[in-house]
Amino acid sequence: MTSATLRPASVAAAPALRVRGLTLSYDGRRVVDGLDLDVPAGEVTVVVGPNGCGKSTVLRGLARLLRPSAGSVRLGVDGSDDDVWSLRPKEFARRVALLPQSPPLPEGITVVDLVGRGRHPHHTVMRRWSAADDEAVVRAMRATGTLELAERHVEELSGGQRQRVWIALTLAQETGVVLLDEPTTYLDVAHQIDVLDLLRDLNRRQGTTVVMVLHDLNLAARYADHVVALRDGRLVGSGAPGDLVDEEFVARVFGLGSRVIVDPVTGSPLVVPASTHQQSGPSS
Repeated sequence: MTSATLRPASVAAAPALRVRGLTLSYDGRRVVDGLDLDVPAGEVTVVVGPNGCGKSTVLRGLARLLRPSAGSVRLGVDGSDDDVWSLRPKEFARRVALLPQSPPLPEGITVVDLVGRGRHPHHTVMRRWSAADDEAVVRAMRATGTLELAERHVEELSGGQRQRVWIALTLAQETGVVLLDEPTTYLDVAHQIDVLDLLRDLNRRQGTTVVMVLHDLNLAARYADHVVALRDGRLVGSGAPGDLVDEEFVARVFGLGSRVIVDPVTGSPLVVPASTHQQSGPSS
């Protein structure tokens, strides 16, 4: 498993998600303040920043799980321009899929049944389960290498297998935008690369817009087409990793001295942190 495949520069297009003046709060405590952000369509966007900066909160705002106290999120998939809160929940779920951190696992459920839940947004009173749903589930499981696990109980699986199953559920939803909150949590380094390769390949093959929160800046720089950096609920910077990630950026976002070199495998920026007791590089 190696570096991200190079891709040609994308033609300018309307953003998949357009955020303007977004303010998000919990119990009256403002966590995200006046955020303006464009999520490029058909690219992999990774949100980074220190703990508590509002990364997961922003994702919840994009996914309609947290209603803003100010501002808007507009969805620009398939030529649309809809405020996400104007859409009915099932309509939104047919266009945007979310994989939260540590989703609740129904007891005793098999892999195929869990992945099948990704088809629920497509069902109505008139449209029940069909052969098209079976085909979508098989496609998602084949893409994630989980087809041979179909009849296994999810609770019996390893962490890496289980994460692939959750991603299969998300893919079975067949949306144009996929949001993932820390998809590599609790995985060892081999499984982290495995999952991120899978998501990058999904984007490259199908043009799916992928937005994910990652803690690891080097993984973000390796896999992102577009990096969004937050600190204290505000946007610090956004852009291509090669244009954005340098020593000054690391100091400004994370308050950490570092050297930024070229990753010998991918050509992306590689951050080598300085000791916190012997900081080097620009001050924050």
